[in-house]
Amino acid sequence: MSHPRKTPHKTEIAELEPFIGLELERVFVVKNKRQAGIALEELTQAALVGFDTESKPTFQKGEKSEGPHVLQFATTEKAFIFQSHIEASHSAILELLKSTNLTKIGFGLDGDLTQIANRFGIRPSSIIDLDRSFRTLGYRNAVGAKTAIAMFFNRKLTKSKSITTSNWGALELTDRQLLYAANDAYAALQVFHALRNDTLHATE
Repeated sequence: MSHPRKTPHKTEIAELEPFIGLELERVFVVKNKRQAGIALEELTQAALVGFDTESKPTFQKGEKSEGPHVLQFATTEKAFIFQSHIEASHSAILELLKSTNLTKIGFGLDGDLTQIANRFGIRPSSIIDLDRSFRTLGYRNAVGAKTAIAMFFNRKLTKSKSITTSNWGALELTDRQLLYAANDAYAALQVFHALRNDTLHATE
């Protein structure tokens, strides 16, 4: 892309129609080994997935996060939510993270990767951090998920602070948490496809 797109201001984004992501019936919570196997197979076949993690917030000074508590992977059709307290899903989580055949795409993943390394003892492979992609393309200011969705889809990605800072370590996640987690990953995948198409058209 020879000329970066204009990044919209927060006030412009606030006036946009909401971004429509995955509905709840397309969000699957992995609860046992069998479900983990199904998720692993479907996600591996997808080859490209949106990816993010969520962690229970820390409020005390010096308190160390034990996250990630939630790891979410999204295709263009559905999202799979893994909760790290479910040990039966750990082998699938590790396989997905280590797979060089599954490209995992997200925004601002440095902190997520550090937490994964601390919790699971691995450094995930085949990661695309869209923050870096935008910088490489000449965007001077950081382009996060909200800005990118506004730029490419003329829509507003709603991120509720009450959900962002909610208890991601809970044994049962609320519907609002599930939708938030799923669509964080889904939005990243959609931006990746839009950015790739934009770049291809610019070089034609």
